[in-house]
Amino acid sequence: MAMLDDIVSFLDSELRIKEVPDYPGAMNGLQMEGQQKVEQVAVAVDASLPVVRKAVNSGANLLIVHHGMFWNGSRRVTGATYEKFKLAMEAGLAVYSAHIPLDIHPVIGNNACLASVLELEEPKPFFEWKGILLGIRGRFEGSLNQLVSRVTEALGEEPHVCSAGSEEAGVVGIITGGAGSEVVAVRESGIDSFLTGEGPHWSYTEAEELGMNMIYGGHYLTETGGVKAVADLLSERFRLETEFIDHPTGM
Repeated sequence: MAMLDDIVSFLDSELRIKEVPDYPGAMNGLQMEGQQKVEQVAVAVDASLPVVRKAVNSGANLLIVHHGMFWNGSRRVTGATYEKFKLAMEAGLAVYSAHIPLDIHPVIGNNACLASVLELEEPKPFFEWKGILLGIRGRFEGSLNQLVSRVTEALGEEPHVCSAGSEEAGVVGIITGGAGSEVVAVRESGIDSFLTGEGPHWSYTEAEELGMNMIYGGHYLTETGGVKAVADLLSERFRLETEFIDHPTGM
């Protein structure tokens, strides 16, 4: 058992919640207060109503997510939003969110987790965004097909691939989630094969014309690693029971 305030303080520091920039609706950190004594933690990609319901039913005291409850800014607390808030508050379920801070963490971040499982050589941060480096780049010693096989094994599903570049994977850039629209800037950064979650339709044709391989692994699937790593970290540090709530969107 651990105290909610202690867990929040630890995560705020570890993830540099106050220092890392993000989108206005992210509202990183503790989004909803709950009971102070925490024995069980649930982690998930999204703080959706089905996920909150599963967390409550599992007996979790704290839900940690990558995409929080307030992406659309101020909104009426009616319908599904009301039901979600009411369900969490009546159960004493606290909700903590970490978006970009969890993407870029050098060890437990979404990018770092993928770079590790893909065994990229000499991984280092790249791609400047709002004064930080948003992704990770490194060399993959093997063909594009071998890289795609490794991605498939890591994510559990075969990604969508634009094989417009070299047959060798070369320098691989990873920006999890929805970074496909950055295809031009990524190519200009010297990337041969770009792994992201999703992108707009035109990002595929742009990659073709730029002669860059592009791997669309799915927004959801590329961002499960970070919350799982947070669960492992909290289990080790606070001796808490943790659970990953898998609620894929197919996107």
